[in-house]
Amino acid sequence: MTQIRISRAAALLGVSDDTVRRWIDQGRLSAAKDSAGVKVVDGADLARLASDTAESAAASAGALDDRAGTRSARNRFTGLVVALRRGDVLSQVELQAGPFHVVSVITTDAVDQLGLDVGSVASALVKSTDVQIEKALL
Repeated sequence: MTQIRISRAAALLGVSDDTVRRWIDQGRLSAAKDSAGVKVVDGADLARLASDTAESAAASAGALDDRAGTRSARNRFTGLVVALRRGDVLSQVELQAGPFHVVSVITTDAVDQLGLDVGSVASALVKSTDVQIEKALL
């Protein structure tokens, strides 16, 4: 299970920390405390909420990317893996990055090496017609 801190969850969805806390209070998201005693939400639950609220999300992709400028691909969308369809050789990864829904087909080996699953935080890198998926650092 991917655990995401409230501030990171808020940044991924383009809302305030207080909004995420209200969603927890309203039962829209479940929360727990991590080993350091910090309140966290489950990545898979956050992915479901991101899909449900994609129309109203207004996240800034640049604000989520703490490695901007280190690659030649300038179009980076950091968000949550909301769906993953695994095949023997290729897998389809769906990413919800604020209001942007990005779908990419990558090798199943890459999915395994990146440790991607529904609720994982990942980035889609877009350059020309090529979209790459990488697991984001929390």
